[in-house]
Amino acid sequence: MVSGVGVVAPLESIRIGDRMTRQDGTEHVDTLVIGGGQTGLAVGYHLLRQGLQFLIVDANERVGDSWRNRWDSLRLFTPSRFDGLPGLPFSAPRHSFPSKDEMADYLEGYAQHFDLPIRHGVKVDRLSRNGGRFVVTAGNQELDADNVVVAMATWQRPRIPLYASELDPGLTQIHSIDYRNPSQLQEGGVLIVGAGNSGAEIAVEVASHHPVFLSGPDTGHIPFRVDAIAARIPNLFILRFVFHRVLTTSTPIGRRVRAKAMNTGSPLIRVKPNDLFKAGVERIPRLTGVEGGLPQADDGRLIAIKNVIWCTGYHPGFSWIDLPGVGDGHLDHDRGVVASQPGLYFVGLHFLHALSSGQIHGMVRDAKYVVEMIAARLKEQTGPAGITAAGPA
Repeated sequence: MVSGVGVVAPLESIRIGDRMTRQDGTEHVDTLVIGGGQTGLAVGYHLLRQGLQFLIVDANERVGDSWRNRWDSLRLFTPSRFDGLPGLPFSAPRHSFPSKDEMADYLEGYAQHFDLPIRHGVKVDRLSRNGGRFVVTAGNQELDADNVVVAMATWQRPRIPLYASELDPGLTQIHSIDYRNPSQLQEGGVLIVGAGNSGAEIAVEVASHHPVFLSGPDTGHIPFRVDAIAARIPNLFILRFVFHRVLTTSTPIGRRVRAKAMNTGSPLIRVKPNDLFKAGVERIPRLTGVEGGLPQADDGRLIAIKNVIWCTGYHPGFSWIDLPGVGDGHLDHDRGVVASQPGLYFVGLHFLHALSSGQIHGMVRDAKYVVEMIAARLKEQTGPAGITAAGPA
């Protein structure tokens, strides 16, 4: 691995390997990346290219675990030609749609290929500030950093309605984050709450084993089969031009779409309304609450089921960030750069810069931009001599 020098070590600290340990025992890194999924790896690659000193921390035990721990039949919505990270193409056929395990293995191989500095099993409890540096606490570990990149999606903490606790305790309830396959469900009907991509895909799978009711508004759908040969040109046009170039925060139409997209579900990508109909999935109105232990729809109907799968999304999960203007509330940023907290950056958020920011090829562009901003900041602080131009081996 190539290591660069970002900030000159102060006299009260000593450098050990790629990092510094101060005399008070606090570990210091120039740039700390929180999250070791595809987003954190892309940030790490670009930091390496810039020759900057950094460390990636991740709560999982292995690179790729965030993919391994999702439902068994999950496949990516984008073909593999768009799923590779910089410097190492995805090895699957260009027009195939990788499984979640193939994606996990690719990410693990990517981290090994570039020898990225990753510390596993580190769950960050708090990010705060002490003067000009950030302080990161993870259990009994404490690190400080000049720059912090939060390389985590907003899909962190499952969102479940409060009335879920009023449902009959004999019902099986799981959130989509914990769903793996239909064997987790008991005999009887299944109510899936949330009709976005996850809800629709799980509904079709479960319908081959159980009666399924799907609650949630119609979010629209892409009007062609993304995995069909005839879709290869439309895929390229939509993913690389419309989602990546047109619908961005730099265009008027992109800003309008972003305002709406932040509060509504995305259109269905793989599953079509006719697929739900053929599978026997029954669409029902949104839920309004619980009556007699059973979920009640907006039309007053009680849904007699034995299982509920909540595909109701996530809270941002950033309550551990103890900084003014940041956290689970509104995050004011420009392409991931938080002006109110110099040195704090985000990558991986929904529509961070473009609709493609939620897809790997868009996230890679966001990561590159953020790292360029970090390099520029370090250059201002230390001068040209403070940054090397080394690249990956």
